[in-house]
Amino acid sequence: MAEEKKKKNQINIELSEEVSEGVYSNLAIISHSNSEFIVDFVRLVPNVPKAKVKSRIILTPQHAKRLMGALNDNIKKYEAQNGPIQAQKQPKLPPMNFTPTAQA
Repeated sequence: MAEEKKKKNQINIELSEEVSEGVYSNLAIISHSNSEFIVDFVRLVPNVPKAKVKSRIILTPQHAKRLMGALNDNIKKYEAQNGPIQAQKQPKLPPMNFTPTAQA
């Protein structure tokens, strides 16, 4: 009986080859409204004055909070295995034509 319930609660997640390659980002710009959080992942290249958003993720506030908890948990596990992550100074960013709520 417990095994049947376990199978009912399973979700099969498919990962295409294209998506599995990932997208490199070295800047995340986070903004929000009363109903959603928007995370834009950007790749900044040295000496190039223009950067493009490579990926945009739109989350409910509840999912954004779960994501934050999952990231915190994974960072703690990473640091337990590999030592503390050294925070670097934020690079000076070129002016943007919008006002983000936060950066990560």
